[in-house]
Amino acid sequence: MNRLTDSTASVSLSNMANTRLLLTKMMLNDGGEEELVLRSYEKDGLKMVIFYLMVVLSLGLVLLLIYWKPELECYLKKRRCALYKAEVVMIKDHYGHASVVKVDYIFLDDVSTAEGYNRHVYHDAPVDVDDTTVLVTGDSPTIRYFDFQQIRYIWDAQQYTFRKLEDLSSGTRCATIHDEFPGLSASTQAHKRLLHGLNSIVIEVKSYWRLFIEEVLNPFYIFQVCSIILWAFDEYYYYASCIFLISLISISVSLYETKRQSQTLSDMVGSLETNISVCRGGQEFEEIPNQNLVPGDLIAIPPHGCVMMCDAVLVAGTCIVNESMLTGESVPVTKTPLSHQEDEEVYTPENHKRHTLFAGTHVVQTRYYGQAKVLAVVVRTGFNTAKGELVRAILYPKPLGFKFYQDAMRFILFLAVVASLGMIYSIIIETQMGAYPGKIVLRVLDIITIVVPPALPAAMTVGTVYAQNRLKKAGIFCISPPRINFCGRINTFCFDKTGTLTEDGLDMWGVVPAQNQCFQEPIRKLPELPRSQILVCMATCHSLTLIDGELMGDPLDLIMFNSLNWSLEEPGQDNTKYDTLMPTIVKPSDKDSFISDEVPFEVGIVRQFTFSSSMQRMSVITRTLGHNHMEIYSKGAPEKIASLCNPETVPENFQPVLHTYTVQGLRVIALAYRPLEAKVNWHQVQRISRDKVECNLTFLGLLVMQNQLKPETTPVIRTLLEAKLRTVMVTGDMIQTAVSVSRNCGMVQPRDKVVIVNAHPPDKQQTARIEWEYAELPTDIDIVSEQDTDIDSDAGQDSRAALLPPESVVVNASSPLLSPGSESRMTAVKLKLFRRDQDGRACCRKGYRTVNVSDEGPRHHLAITGKSFAVITAHFPEMLEKICTKGTVFARMSPEQKCQLIQNLQKLDYIVGMCGDGANDCEALKAAHAGISLSEAEASVAAPFTSRISNIECVVTAMREGRAALVTSFGCFKYMALYSFIQFVSVLILYTFGANLSDFEFLYIDLVITTTIAVLMGYTGPYHKLVRKKPPGSLVKVSNLLSIIMQVLLVGGMQVSAYFYLRSQSWYEEPPPSKDLENVQSWESTVIFLVSSYMYISVAFCFSKGPPFRKPIYTNYPFLISMMFLFGFSTFLLLLPLPEIEHFLEMKELHEKSITFRLYLFGFAVAFAIMSSFMEYMIVDSSMLKPCYKAIKKRGPQNRYKVVENEIKNSDWPPVGQVTFPTTNAIHVSDIHVEMNSQSAIH
Repeated sequence: MNRLTDSTASVSLSNMANTRLLLTKMMLNDGGEEELVLRSYEKDGLKMVIFYLMVVLSLGLVLLLIYWKPELECYLKKRRCALYKAEVVMIKDHYGHASVVKVDYIFLDDVSTAEGYNRHVYHDAPVDVDDTTVLVTGDSPTIRYFDFQQIRYIWDAQQYTFRKLEDLSSGTRCATIHDEFPGLSASTQAHKRLLHGLNSIVIEVKSYWRLFIEEVLNPFYIFQVCSIILWAFDEYYYYASCIFLISLISISVSLYETKRQSQTLSDMVGSLETNISVCRGGQEFEEIPNQNLVPGDLIAIPPHGCVMMCDAVLVAGTCIVNESMLTGESVPVTKTPLSHQEDEEVYTPENHKRHTLFAGTHVVQTRYYGQAKVLAVVVRTGFNTAKGELVRAILYPKPLGFKFYQDAMRFILFLAVVASLGMIYSIIIETQMGAYPGKIVLRVLDIITIVVPPALPAAMTVGTVYAQNRLKKAGIFCISPPRINFCGRINTFCFDKTGTLTEDGLDMWGVVPAQNQCFQEPIRKLPELPRSQILVCMATCHSLTLIDGELMGDPLDLIMFNSLNWSLEEPGQDNTKYDTLMPTIVKPSDKDSFISDEVPFEVGIVRQFTFSSSMQRMSVITRTLGHNHMEIYSKGAPEKIASLCNPETVPENFQPVLHTYTVQGLRVIALAYRPLEAKVNWHQVQRISRDKVECNLTFLGLLVMQNQLKPETTPVIRTLLEAKLRTVMVTGDMIQTAVSVSRNCGMVQPRDKVVIVNAHPPDKQQTARIEWEYAELPTDIDIVSEQDTDIDSDAGQDSRAALLPPESVVVNASSPLLSPGSESRMTAVKLKLFRRDQDGRACCRKGYRTVNVSDEGPRHHLAITGKSFAVITAHFPEMLEKICTKGTVFARMSPEQKCQLIQNLQKLDYIVGMCGDGANDCEALKAAHAGISLSEAEASVAAPFTSRISNIECVVTAMREGRAALVTSFGCFKYMALYSFIQFVSVLILYTFGANLSDFEFLYIDLVITTTIAVLMGYTGPYHKLVRKKPPGSLVKVSNLLSIIMQVLLVGGMQVSAYFYLRSQSWYEEPPPSKDLENVQSWESTVIFLVSSYMYISVAFCFSKGPPFRKPIYTNYPFLISMMFLFGFSTFLLLLPLPEIEHFLEMKELHEKSITFRLYLFGFAVAFAIMSSFMEYMIVDSSMLKPCYKAIKKRGPQNRYKVVENEIKNSDWPPVGQVTFPTTNAIHVSDIHVEMNSQSAIH
């Protein structure tokens, strides 16, 4: 379009630009968890004057408020402005947390050297600008930016907005990486380093002084400091000194732990300063420090390996990399260079990870032809690398939204309201007494420290601290202690399969060759395989390599290759006979390894197409010595390999036979090959695209492996199910294998039904649709092959009994893997059906029978693949809640989909746990309320829990500890609340008569009694089993509120009764009013002190509940002994008081009064203990009140998943045998039956 003639469009664009120019608010990273809302501010002179005046008048309190709430700085000191003028920006993240960040400038002395990437990002002056824009941007080569959570955002002068600083990992075509980064000059690199910063991941380890200042400025310690100052003014010197000493010790311990953890994390993620060779163009290389690298640098990987300090994509040569620090799997991975066939693709580290060297991984070896260098282009540096993202996840964790903590804050506010009422009462009473104003102020303020105890937050964490220590002893490490309480509320636990539920390793079961469109007899002894294409495929189609003389690689490849008894040789000197420079050679190890005296049977691997999870396959191009042509061999997911094969070579019963093995939980890999034309040479092979050779293959057969359950898996799953906890499997394996494992481990009970959800995206013929089909699985019988099983064998071997050759099972026609027309090829066969007699021995009955899955079961389980999950998310969002509520098996799930599933479950109000063992589970582990990693890889440090126990027993341990910690937190909170109310009632009674407790009486109550109880109450260990009942998750639960209210009323009644009993004594004389309110040695204070001291002990006993979440109280020996001691000492003070102790505590001469008076007071204490226990155990926990609790609970908002469950229960769902389209709920296309030989069963 001609810009000069289109004046209307020009004016419109100009107005739009001016409108955007004046924006004061914008959103970054829209729609995700990293979503940020920016508001721009600049200095305001008038506000600054008012602000400093407020600081002086408030004695610095305003500065403290700004420290706690940073956004106040913008409101009090600055004014809103356009983004382009911003001096600071206020950032609110996805969770509503606000931060204030300064906008800085980078000055470039030579603009032309900064043109490595997007020009408009790096320059303030765009190409076509009006005068206003020129005034905004200026002509100086400056870049405006701010850093937030280690990520840099820069000002885009063309779009008039801040944007995330981009590197080569986003929006860069592969061709660009090949063609435009031959090496940066030193000056260009220096300018880019100004922009991107140093290539380092540095975690600041703060000094003790700075940590001390930050700790002291915490609201908890500010309250402590104010309380200590108040007590000092009130001449409570001993009490203030003790609290100060305890606070100092607490701060010291906290500083030491914070410093130690920070130093440990810094040491873990840090690395030694090393040099690396960078290209300056052509063949010129220069050694520079790793921290000077920038995106776009072309680096040479050292021949003997190194630890990567950046993310880089290979452009020349091959690397053998150990990624165990990121993936947890100590399996060398072969990294190949980015090929020109991928030039049109947009590079991303996730999609091109087979070409990417990630920071933190160890390059073991490099390989290249001749003396050339292995080259890689730097794509990400510093905190933008994969390793940096993990560190950021630790430094800036997802905030916890636990209702317990929210309720605790509300309850503290309620206590503040109660304190206000007490303050009003105190002012009225003391004013009527004519007390000095200064004393009234001190007494009124003292009420706040009584009602809202400073030690309350610390007491609430005691149970968590003990639980964390016990978990550490059990080999479970927690980097986020608050997550321990989440473990106590978990109602859904998700598990990865391989390495978590099942063993890491695989066992070779056998090979099922295919010939003439028919499967042959399974071959169990692989060395007996004839020399054929299927043998060569297994010997060559892998990524194995020799490292220090040891064969290393993927476990599946290792098992496959070692089962053949072949040997592998790395490139040697004599390679010319393979028409290539440096091939890897494989050959048999037996005496028949030579076909003749001249030509040995050896195969050279010429080209390797590495495994890709998105492509679900890997391939190699080989040349057998003596042959005049090359061949391509492929292995991968059966469905994918079959789709690449010539249909005339795929057996007709492919789907039924595949289904036969997968439903038994076996791992099945398909094999295929194709000879290449003789004219294809080595140079052509190196440049050819895999899509051009991975086609029209010949199907060779199936490779079958078995992956056994870990012995601990089934008992743990049974424990969770007995505790009414939902279990879910989330795996990348095949759906039928996953369903089989779910049955074997007990997630799906024998008589339950599994419904496979097949969702199809829209195509030219149909819209998107969901097909609901029953999975075919054995139920109440063990099926074994007649030829492989002896009825006299040990009954304990029936775990192997399900391993069947394809001829031994009739597959249900409703299987989703069956193709149309296959029902005509299925026949019933002779099976041995084993059942258990009364003695537990196997008894045999011969007959013809089909596998029956139509028996009615109590539950339906959904099984769904990642592909179907994506279709439902995109086209059936209204169905997603039901899928997530009823889904038990989620197969073929990518790491991102695992995370999405966790988040969807959380949206349904599930408290979700996740247990996995690899980096592919990392995102899900971080997203879950409680993620437990079974790997010690660096990637797993982002998980809240890391277990050295390599099985899922750690799940039960963590949940038991979580329940105990949560119940302890509730008990401690209730105890501290009652402690406050007991002391509040005491001082209100004493203030009424101008009296108060003495300094040492307060010390005895607060330190000797309360602190001892609060510390030791949480020492009780977890109960030995998980029960169905779950601990409460809210403080405002009806039973908790009823308990606290009844206890407070009882406290008030007993203390008032004791006071009136005192007044009834003939010798009692009311003390004269005192204006200084210093009447601490009075009969009122003595009686109230003695009676209330028993109350603190009694309520501690009531709130220290044992089973079903904690062990009985008598197992907590320190707590039990301390309770007995405290009760005994309080009784000693009451019944056998010594004059010296009375004088020390400033009590009245109680020993001079009759024993009857003291026994009556002791009776008050005993009566309170009995009544308190009766109310707590016989009324609050009464089964008669449970219906009332439930009725009140139903009135409140119900968890979303319960609403969905009720909807499912009241409807005929899932719609098995139906097809669901987006426009209707369910369209009946055909009734799908599961009975054998039903024509309508084929879909």
